Amino acid sequence: MKSILVVDDDALIRKTLSSHLTKKGFEVQTAEDGESGLRKYGETKPDLVFLDIRLPDADGLDVLRRMKDLSARTSILIMTAYDDMKTTIEAIKLGAFEYLVKPLDYIAMDLAVEKAFQVKALEEKVSYLVEEKQKEYTIDNIIGHSSPMRDVYKLIGSVANTRANVLIQGESGTGKELVAKAIHYNGPYRDEPFIVINCSAISDTLLESELFGHVKGAFTDAVSETRGKFEIAGKGTLFLDEIGDVSPNLQSKLLRVIESRDFMKVGGEKVMKTEARIIAATNHILHALIESGKFREDLYYRLKVVEINLPSLRERKEDVPELVGYLVEKINRELRKNVRKVPPDVMKILTDLPWKGNVRELENALTRAVILAKGDVVLKENLPLETEERKHFSQDLISLQEVEKEYIQYVLAAVKGSKTRASQVLKISRPTLDKKIKDYALEI
Repeated sequence: MKSILVVDDDALIRKTLSSHLTKKGFEVQTAEDGESGLRKYGETKPDLVFLDIRLPDADGLDVLRRMKDLSARTSILIMTAYDDMKTTIEAIKLGAFEYLVKPLDYIAMDLAVEKAFQVKALEEKVSYLVEEKQKEYTIDNIIGHSSPMRDVYKLIGSVANTRANVLIQGESGTGKELVAKAIHYNGPYRDEPFIVINCSAISDTLLESELFGHVKGAFTDAVSETRGKFEIAGKGTLFLDEIGDVSPNLQSKLLRVIESRDFMKVGGEKVMKTEARIIAATNHILHALIESGKFREDLYYRLKVVEINLPSLRERKEDVPELVGYLVEKINRELRKNVRKVPPDVMKILTDLPWKGNVRELENALTRAVILAKGDVVLKENLPLETEERKHFSQDLISLQEVEKEYIQYVLAAVKGSKTRASQVLKISRPTLDKKIKDYALEI
């Protein structure tokens, strides 16, 4: 008979779980705190553990770590009423099999138990044992506690300590770069460079030089030898954003680098080695590009050793209120504003909107609302609602340049003419801002 240990300080949970699991045919032991849980764990060597993350005498993560030190093969299911991303990622990194949020969904719980025993049987069959080396980590700001986002956090935790290539797919504005950074900065090479290349923003010739570097005289403007991003990255991470826009010719060269881990500078003859991890991202459906002959299937499989699919904001609407709170606070810091209140009717509008541009569009809408706010409240009339946009554009069509001009003027006014802060809010360089101010004859 398979044995299960339940460690939780809540007597009702211990009793309920014990009754449920016993009816399922398991031998169940219980413990009310960390020390007694560790003692029974050592004495009974259970096949599976339900472990509460908050115990009266110990941190559940520390108990998890000590249990894994005693036996790395035991499957441990973490339970918590305090669902947060950092705990999820650290628990998975420490070797937790699954992360369950209270109140427990017994159907999902039973599936997790079944899956844990299936994996355990497979491990025993092939005599396969993996011991994870634990690391301290910091985590980037990714907001959300919905089920799709918890799955993303688990994948981040699983892949962070590896050198596997990762493919991140999702619509524009879903936070692909944030996830790439979370993977890098949670890994053992977090002190190495994290280098971003937007493949769609650079011509094919320049992109090759950016990636591999070039020798002096390789082309007309090559007045000196230049290091490429593969060389600069060292043992760090090379984040290739919009990988779906890379030309077939350069796809072939990337494939060769991934397979052989070596490359040559443009115009050079010396073979150089790379140890960089590649994380690629795209908002394209790569299968469609493969079918149309625009993307190499072999490169696709080399990039997607681990695949992370980010949900759109429409698929995780329950995260919108938390995102709004986080973004408003961020915008307040950037603009030195003090807008703190979001009325319920406004929050409902924000939650119900489709947000085709996802988190990026939500942030832009909130930035506009904060800029236009007269007090400390986000008002409905300051939101760029779709119905109002249709009405405005149907009566008074204006160019994209006019829209940009108007918005930059709003930001400059909000930051009281500070070009440095305006550049940060607009996410453009200071020279670019200076040029736009001059071209649009804006007031400061």
